[in-house]
Amino acid sequence: MKIFNEFYNNRNEEQAEAMAKYMKNLFPFLGLKKPQRASIAKSFLKERKEDTEVDWEFIGQCYEMPEREYQYLAIDYMNKVIDLFTSDDMLQIEGLVITKSWWDSVDEISKIVGHITMKYPEVKEDTISKWIKSDNIWLVRISIIYQLKYKDNTDTEFLSKAILYNSKTDEFFINKGIGWALREYSKTNKKWVRDFIKNNQLSKLSIREGSKYI
Repeated sequence: MKIFNEFYNNRNEEQAEAMAKYMKNLFPFLGLKKPQRASIAKSFLKERKEDTEVDWEFIGQCYEMPEREYQYLAIDYMNKVIDLFTSDDMLQIEGLVITKSWWDSVDEISKIVGHITMKYPEVKEDTISKWIKSDNIWLVRISIIYQLKYKDNTDTEFLSKAILYNSKTDEFFINKGIGWALREYSKTNKKWVRDFIKNNQLSKLSIREGSKYI
């Protein structure tokens, strides 16, 4: 595929080593930093924005590629066609979340999940409520943070359920996600967050992160 070749032909081994190290050497990198990656993909993504249905084959190909920049390309594509996603796509999105998982991909996919769920509220009960109790930490993390940009539309009952079901874990990325969700919602409703932290047993990390603006 042409865009894959363009990425590969612009690889930078020195940068690739540093980028892989930053991500704890979980993935190989081409060494394309975000501005360069965006520049290379600009015309491709502009053209693909005109898609009339989600190209899951392309997304799958990106996830099969070893270098991390290809997964970033898939997510960039998903953001370009974000309004094409429906509740029917959630099973495949779940597959992406649990594939080559780390915070960099998961947190970006979470934003897409938030967008879909705002449009299709049934996703909350049909899918995300199950993620709350998942054995996969990344699905749990999304169940906690997918409402980050919801502000006054935040379902605090659901947020409480997601947090409290998982609040006794030692898992860093879950506790960090709890703090992040509380911190973000405190910009909208400080009292709710203050009371929630006061009345519930949370990790020190979650409290520290959640209390930053209150």
